[in-house]
Amino acid sequence: MRTIEEILRAKKIKVTPQRMAVYSILKKTDTHPNVEMIYQRLKPDYPAMSLATVYKTVDILKKVGLIQELSVGEGGLRYDANIKPHSHIYCEVCGKVDDVEQYPLDELQNHFLFEKVKKETGYDVTLVQLYFFGKCPQCSMQKKTTAYEA
Repeated sequence: MRTIEEILRAKKIKVTPQRMAVYSILKKTDTHPNVEMIYQRLKPDYPAMSLATVYKTVDILKKVGLIQELSVGEGGLRYDANIKPHSHIYCEVCGKVDDVEQYPLDELQNHFLFEKVKKETGYDVTLVQLYFFGKCPQCSMQKKTTAYEA
């Protein structure tokens, strides 16, 4: 398995401390942060880093296949360093995003399904993303607790 440095160098992309820091944040978390969240986490250790640098870095990491971009409908994008095919679930109350890995997406991403969709739509399918929406356990408990207190 190649390191991030080797992958970036193979693509002729300069390896910088900022790029490594952004990737490290994404690799170490399962919270699926957006650019602003990444920036806020890095600000104490990299006070000179700009928000624009974080935007450019996630774009580069996405283009070289080191992270995936999530669009859960909240108006912004989230990022995930877990690039193997998997679904996500979004809490419509607090905005939390979790992985759903028990149901492998590679079953949806098989050649047969791609060809079927292509035949139906004319699209050349390259990727399948599946999102679930609902209320996380913590938000569900808050509502129940509030209802009992009233």
